[in-house]
Amino acid sequence: MSRLSRRAALSLFPAGALALGVGGAAAARADTQPQVRYHGYAAADWAKPYARFMAARTRPAPDPVLVAYAGPPTPADRIPEFASLTKGLAPTGYFPIETGYGKTTSGASWVAVHTLMPGVTAAMWDWWFGWHSIEAARYKLWHPDAHMFAELAEDRTNAPIPDRQKYVGNISYVDGYIGPKLQQLAIAFEDPVAHGFTVPPGHTIVFGRVGSSVAPTDLGWLAHQVRPIPGGCEMRSRFYLDIYGLHTPNPRAAADAIERGASVDPADLVLGLDVARNLLMHCGQEMHHLAGFLPAIHQAFAR
Repeated sequence: MSRLSRRAALSLFPAGALALGVGGAAAARADTQPQVRYHGYAAADWAKPYARFMAARTRPAPDPVLVAYAGPPTPADRIPEFASLTKGLAPTGYFPIETGYGKTTSGASWVAVHTLMPGVTAAMWDWWFGWHSIEAARYKLWHPDAHMFAELAEDRTNAPIPDRQKYVGNISYVDGYIGPKLQQLAIAFEDPVAHGFTVPPGHTIVFGRVGSSVAPTDLGWLAHQVRPIPGGCEMRSRFYLDIYGLHTPNPRAAADAIERGASVDPADLVLGLDVARNLLMHCGQEMHHLAGFLPAIHQAFAR
């Protein structure tokens, strides 16, 4: 994993964002028009075949998330470092703190969220991650209050391949609010087994590098482990932010993000403790919300 200092990451933002975005805009517009970022659902969305799953508001987060959000950050000496993530998300066992936020001893922002999902399976989550990011309306199903925009680097949704292959090796470009702040993110999904995770049959781990849609800067990592329990499954989510690196820029995606109204504040690349706390709530809400209808939407639209 490449690493980049915070100072170096911040220095890339004006040059990377503006030079790439503006310089590639003309070429990007020649073959495609960007989707529009918008709040809620548009009138046309209600004609979608999955409109019955649209909700006006996101369900509240479960009580453990609300308690953790209202409480203090977890002390650094009780938070595992990113290097131990493959052990922390082993096929069995739990960490002493499954829902919380804080800073590691090395300075990374950390978020953990545990979500119980009756009637849900790991296979449903692999399908969801290969299906939902192709358009904003699908992405909004997950968190109608905060999700604004989504598109994929490559549309594999109708490809005759396993669901996991539709998102692993692909990039999801999303705009959404984490707390009060709009984030424009590029999430590059990677093969968890290649990174040392153990993924038995009936389990899945969604593992991704979180970066900026505008600047060629990586900001951290996410991992969602889904494993079966009686009556359904449980998701153990982990985020490690402020772990910087570089990714190959996508000029079209950067130009589109800027045209939608990019924030070019260099402070957006410093995802501190306030962002971690807000991300705890966001993750708790969206996972709980989607789990409520994932079995039904999977039955209706999975091929």
